[in-house]
Amino acid sequence: MSLTHGAAAIDADAWVQQELAAVEAALQAWVPQDAPAGLGQAMRYGVLDGGKRLRPLLALASCQAVAGDRHAALRAAVAVELIHAYSLVHDDMPCMDNDVLRRGKPTVHVKYGQAQAMLAGDAMQALAFEVLTPDDGMSAELQARLTALLARSAGHAGMAGGQAIDLASIGHSLDEDALRNMHRRKTGALLQASVMMGAACGHTSASTRAALADYGAAVGLAFQVVDDILDVTQSAATLGKTAGKDLHHNKPTFVTVLGLQAARQHARELLQDAHGALQRSGLGDAAGLLAMLADKVVERES
Repeated sequence: MSLTHGAAAIDADAWVQQELAAVEAALQAWVPQDAPAGLGQAMRYGVLDGGKRLRPLLALASCQAVAGDRHAALRAAVAVELIHAYSLVHDDMPCMDNDVLRRGKPTVHVKYGQAQAMLAGDAMQALAFEVLTPDDGMSAELQARLTALLARSAGHAGMAGGQAIDLASIGHSLDEDALRNMHRRKTGALLQASVMMGAACGHTSASTRAALADYGAAVGLAFQVVDDILDVTQSAATLGKTAGKDLHHNKPTFVTVLGLQAARQHARELLQDAHGALQRSGLGDAAGLLAMLADKVVERES
């Protein structure tokens, strides 16, 4: 698949593989092996060699679209993946979703015990902000901007708040608006932040930033809608995690609220919203990688 970027053509599949390798190498380098009492092993088990790395790809594609500082964007990409990985470690624990399978292997608390899993998640969260504040020439202004974007998306107004709503909603019915609010926080906020962190590594107009925020919001919600669809249509072997767990836990989802066919239509509508936002961004062909990633979110089968 080729995309046009200015005068140059980009092989999108090659770009994805190149950036996945760069993110994996950075994670390998920056997630410590020597943290005490086996903590490093639990951290590395929870974040390395698995996952779609969608959030890092969004950060890097957004940075490339605005001709930003790739060195800073790679740090942003790693930081957002660390936050995502820590959230999965904690979400899988018995006090939350009580899951035993993640990315095709036993969850961290199954492999290393609950206490070590809790500490591994804590340490990954702290490491994310350490990665964003290096003493290597990145400006203090950019460090502060990236830190604020990530912290806001991960905290009470974003991912953690959405997870609290999710846990409080078990066994209760939610209407579509309430479900959207929950998932814009729980899943969408971090995906949107990935886009905005990449954009923050370059210079953009207010209108471009607003359009990219709309794109990130649409992609973030589409990801969750598709996740809910896959939870009832795919096997655990395909997903790499327990299938049907939302239904088992009696959680409201886009499938239970809208129905399967309406959920699929909603995902397609959100994809159209994402493409529309990119058209408004003024980035033109430079937004091609972001458009491709939005397509992958909705078309994925795992």
